[in-house]
Amino acid sequence: MSDLYAGGELLAEVVRSEFVESRHHGSVVVLDAHREVAAWAGDVLGAVFPRSSVKPLQAVGMLRAGLDLAGPDLALVAASHRGQDAHISGVREILDKSGITADDLRCPPDYPLAEDARDAVVRAGHRRERVFMNCSGKHAGMLRTAKANDWPLETYLDPAHPLQQRLAATVEELAGEPIRATGVDGCGAPVYAFSLRGLAGAFLRLVSAPEGSGERAVADAMRRYPLLVSGDDPGEDDTRLMRAVPGLLLKGGAEGVAAAALPGVGAVALKIDDGGMRARLPVLAAGFARLGVNLPGQVPVFGGGREVGVVRSVW
Repeated sequence: MSDLYAGGELLAEVVRSEFVESRHHGSVVVLDAHREVAAWAGDVLGAVFPRSSVKPLQAVGMLRAGLDLAGPDLALVAASHRGQDAHISGVREILDKSGITADDLRCPPDYPLAEDARDAVVRAGHRRERVFMNCSGKHAGMLRTAKANDWPLETYLDPAHPLQQRLAATVEELAGEPIRATGVDGCGAPVYAFSLRGLAGAFLRLVSAPEGSGERAVADAMRRYPLLVSGDDPGEDDTRLMRAVPGLLLKGGAEGVAAAALPGVGAVALKIDDGGMRARLPVLAAGFARLGVNLPGQVPVFGGGREVGVVRSVW
């Protein structure tokens, strides 16, 4: 198994006024319900950074290390939230219950991602804050887990910290392969490189796990509270698709990554090589079509305020 990601092949194209103006290359793997490869394109064994798609796996690791959250709070720990009211109040509550303050967060200060939430923050005279950053739920969970174990809070993002060692071990177990590189994610937390096949297999393990397990707890929390996983502003695929497809677990990541699984059906994981986010949904839908599942996969292209084209899968 090569450590280096070799790049993918043509997966999607952008059509404007019946003219192909852009193309996206990448890699995608489809696993059946038994975790066997049912279809693939590009390099699905080389290591990639799954970015925020790894958050559900890290949330499982936090539960195993003593995190005492469930339901909506657990969904926020696995979230890339949009900074809407439900997200920010939820993160603050996770911190407050532990006697931890927002000043203890080590994610960078930011504005909310959702346009309406960002406008409200600016109108209220607020500046960038750590709690507004889209990964603050994960960081709140990490802090709460560290405090429960009397581990240092100041260094909770250090890869050598006991918390991060536990999370890395959980990721390796769920992916069924070793971590081949550790980097720094956009939020400052460690991010682990492993294959798309490993990522898809991990998501399938989450949705196939028995009730009472940490894997199932994370999957159930995300599927029951999809609004908290992302948001309900326009274009937020994680929330919209988990609401539309019963049982679907979906988590996107930066730089064109997405992973999803359906119990008893299979899983899909993909990486768009140029990091283009618009190509993820059509390719994800094409992957699930190979499993007999119809996933809404249309991404419109606009011109002059009206729809004049589409981003479509060519795989």
